[in-house]
This record gives sequence, C-alpha cells and structure tokens, in this order.
Amino acid sequence: MANTCHVLHMPPGGAICTMALVSADSRIAELLTELHQLIKQTQVTGDTLHSYRGTWVVMLSYGAAAGGVVQRDWMGRTQDDVMKHNLVNIQKTHERMQTENKISPYYRTKLRGLYTTAKADAEAECNILRKALDKIAEIKSLLEERRIAAKIAGLYNDSEAPRKTMRRGVLMTLLQQSAMTLPLWIGKPGRPHSAWGAIPASGDYVAKPGDKVAARVKAVDGDEQWILAEVVSYSHATNKYEVDDIDEEGKERHTLSRRRIIPLPQWKANPETDPEALFQKEQLVLALYPQTTCFYRALIHTPPQRPQDDYSVLFEDTSYADGYSPPLNVAQRYVVACKEPKKK
Repeated sequence: MANTCHVLHMPPGGAICTMALVSADSRIAELLTELHQLIKQTQVTGDTLHSYRGTWVVMLSYGAAAGGVVQRDWMGRTQDDVMKHNLVNIQKTHERMQTENKISPYYRTKLRGLYTTAKADAEAECNILRKALDKIAEIKSLLEERRIAAKIAGLYNDSEAPRKTMRRGVLMTLLQQSAMTLPLWIGKPGRPHSAWGAIPASGDYVAKPGDKVAARVKAVDGDEQWILAEVVSYSHATNKYEVDDIDEEGKERHTLSRRRIIPLPQWKANPETDPEALFQKEQLVLALYPQTTCFYRALIHTPPQRPQDDYSVLFEDTSYADGYSPPLNVAQRYVVACKEPKKK
C-alpha cells in the first residue's frame, strides 16, 4: 500500500507526516466513493439483471402478455427483494408439485431455472459484499496509518503542549471497540495471510506499524509477562521489532525478537462456517485479562457459538482450589496461542 507509515520515520518528520496525512485522506475519500457505488450496485443488480429473469419466469407460467408488467414491477427493488421473490417462487412451485403429487417436465424445467437463478443471485451478492468488505478493511487500515502519522507529526510539533495521558477507562473502551469492529472473515478460496481467529499468521508475516500484538517483556521486578503492545517498526536486518506498551501509564518502548511477538488476529472467525479457525475447549491459550492490558495463560471453557460471541476462558489462578478462575469472557481479538517457554 502506498504511503505506508514506514516512510514516517524519515526526516524531516513533520513535512513527511503531513504529506502522509493528506495522501491518506485523499485515498479514504476515493474508497468511500467506491464503497457507495458498491452499495448502489445491489440496487442496480435488482433493477437490471433480474428484470429479464423475472419476466422469463412469469412468462413460463402465465404467458408473454405478463412480461411487460413484471419487468416494470422489478424496477426499484433491491437485490434482496428480488432474491426473496425468487425463493418464494421456488417454495410455491414445490407446494404445487406436492398438491398435484407429480413432477412434470414443466415443473422440472421451471425449478431448474429458478434454482440456477437463485444460485447466480447468491454468488453475485457474495461478490459485491466481499468487494465492500475489502474496501472497508482498506479504509480501516488507512485510518490506522493516518492515526500513526498524526501521532508522529505531534512528536515533531514543538509548538503544541504535550498530549495528556489517556485515562484508563477511555483505553479500556477503545480496546472493547477494537474487538467489536474486528472484521469477520467471509469464506472464499485461500485464507488470510495475517492472523485469523486461532490460526496464526504465516511464518514470513511481518506485523505493520500500528498493528496490535502480544509482546513478551521483562517487568520491573525482573519477571517476564505478555503485554498488549503496538508495533512501531520492524528491522529486517536484525529481525527485531520495536513496540510500544499500549498502556500509557507505564509507557515504554521495547526492542524484541520475533519469537517474543504474537500478532493479534486481524480477522474474526465465524463459528458457523469456519469452526476449525477457533480454539477448542480446554485448549491452552494466552488471553487478555478483562480490564487490563496483560495476557495470562488460560484454558478455553467455551468457544464462540456465533460470530459476535466471545470466548469463555478459565485463567490460571492459584487462589482457587482447582487452580483456575471462574469463567470470564474475552473477545476473539485478544486470544492467541500460548507459547510455552523453553524448560531450563
């Protein structure tokens, strides 16, 4: 993608960041226009592609004289309206066949045509929706790049007062919103290159600046812990990331090797169509403890049953007799595979 945040670290910082902001705004405006056209296209499809199909179906049943009336009737309907109408025709045809208790060549031909049309309708709608989702994903990515550009630009602007630290309640709300707006992967050939549900990113995947990750860092007391962090940069020469602690109260930048970084899911898995892309019951994971920015070991208690559902997890907790906390809900966005440390 052009004008990514990789260029934002090049001097002179302020000028380049301003150019990146303008470029991102321009591209976002273009994408919003394209998205609007895709939305309108669903109506165009209903008005044009289905007008002659609707005429053809009714002509089979009632004769050519009805064709003109039906064609005008299709005008102004959305693709969803037309699809529903076609499905109703299929249902009615089956009911007539049951009433007459026979499958005549006429009904067989009619049903074949109706089902062919319904299949084409569904495929057309899926293609439009996938294109729209791709546009939305690109817009979200550009908005994230714009946020980073604005953040970097602020570092070079000495005239402004230092930005106040984000209140913890606001941060928790933003993390919840990020989880809720994680896009749902709509099945199509192949799979995402980035992390998807419980399926990790491919081995050569490099998280982009602004991406959220689980990062293994040393705490003040010397112990290691997994924190929620944001990628600042990645060096191909050293194979190391620079990441910022997402919690601004303990803001710190860390330089970490790839093995200490786990990219968070970029896509939500649909339990109804892609159950294999979800962690299963009693599987060991790292999950973000509610109202914190730290990941802890947990067992999956119940995986999501619907796309909007969270995981129910049992966190390891020695204060309980069985060693685990009561079930707590954690969004798909903040559940990743547990990397066991090597035994010494």
